[in-house]
Amino acid sequence: MKIRRIIIWVTFIAAGLDIVSKQVALKNLGSEPKRLIGSFLQLHLLFNSGAAFSFAPSATYIFSIISLSIGGATVYFSRKITSQAWAYVAGLILGGIIGNTLDRLFRPPGFLRGEVVDWIQLPHWPTFNLADSSIFVAAAIACILTYRNIHPTQSNNSPKQN
Repeated sequence: MKIRRIIIWVTFIAAGLDIVSKQVALKNLGSEPKRLIGSFLQLHLLFNSGAAFSFAPSATYIFSIISLSIGGATVYFSRKITSQAWAYVAGLILGGIIGNTLDRLFRPPGFLRGEVVDWIQLPHWPTFNLADSSIFVAAAIACILTYRNIHPTQSNNSPKQN
């Protein structure tokens, strides 16, 4: 039961922070970037109809379906997770998917075609949001866990012995 609670809490925190941060960005940011740390970190409100890096902007409907499918698969497979570390990965993935999928479902121009609100800008990197960050961090943790040979169904978080 502890693993499920971790997944649920991390999901709600990640999605909640993303949703709130997007509302703050929509209320406070205009078309001009606001510098926080010189040109290194800026806040710049953009709307993305494509996938990461504004890839395939006319395929929003397809990305919405893919996101919903990955979210469903994550929920399904998360029931088998016994590793605490992998529970955080599942929660971060679900939180990120929920944050961006809500944009695609309910923002203009319409259902399953909505544009994702992006607002964090780093040099030589596309503008992103906290949902994107959540998914990225989950992927990084998953890579580390995989490298360390920690399986999602291990009850303790020590590497499996072959």
